[in-house]
Amino acid sequence: MIRSLREVATPPADSALDSALDSVLDSALANQVRGALAGAGDPVKAEVQQRYMKSALPYRGLTAPELKALLRPILASYVPEDRGEWEAAVLDLWDHATHREEWYAALAVARHRRATQWLDPESLPLWRHLIVSGAWWDVVDETATHLVGDVLRAHRLDVTPLLDDWADDEDLWVRRTAVICQVGHREATDRNLLLRAVEANLEDPTFWLRKAIGWAFRDYARTDPDWVWAQVDRLGDRLSGLSRREATKHR
Repeated sequence: MIRSLREVATPPADSALDSALDSVLDSALANQVRGALAGAGDPVKAEVQQRYMKSALPYRGLTAPELKALLRPILASYVPEDRGEWEAAVLDLWDHATHREEWYAALAVARHRRATQWLDPESLPLWRHLIVSGAWWDVVDETATHLVGDVLRAHRLDVTPLLDDWADDEDLWVRRTAVICQVGHREATDRNLLLRAVEANLEDPTFWLRKAIGWAFRDYARTDPDWVWAQVDRLGDRLSGLSRREATKHR
């Protein structure tokens, strides 16, 4: 089980997942969301949002509460028939997006209350696809802390070896996911997994990994501060200044 999960969730370039991505049919839900978005937003606000996020995709110009309100009636009536229909809706919104709000809508569909049964190890290739192709903190962090995190919480024995692999992945955002995927897990946090992910990335010079390490430590410090302070002290100068400041913000 572990070996096959690793192989599926770290797919080669010519994998079945890539073939599926190329053949996703238009989703009725995705078309409904796009229709609602087309007449919404504020062009002036959209320019500000795009500059702030340094996004290649333009925005429609909706605030988070406005987008949530727009999606609410659409998602309230959404009842996916099966996993395939749900995945197709997520991929259609994501891979065919013309504006960044469609990515946010894809994440809302992914986290739909009627899809929780599919937040299992089989969904990890989909979340990896969103992480690698999204490659920016707004979408990666939600995918990591909710979707990947929820799968890990429910399937620790199966998923932990994969997250160990992700901590050493060549992709920066996959590694960030391995570090922060337990944010919010509180007493259920696997401290050994957290520490392995942190130590695997101590030499990374990027802001994104250094910030992630500090965030993960700071979050777990709400549950076990003594353990976090001990790790910060033990790691010493191997821990970057940014990671240390973030980790000890409430010390």
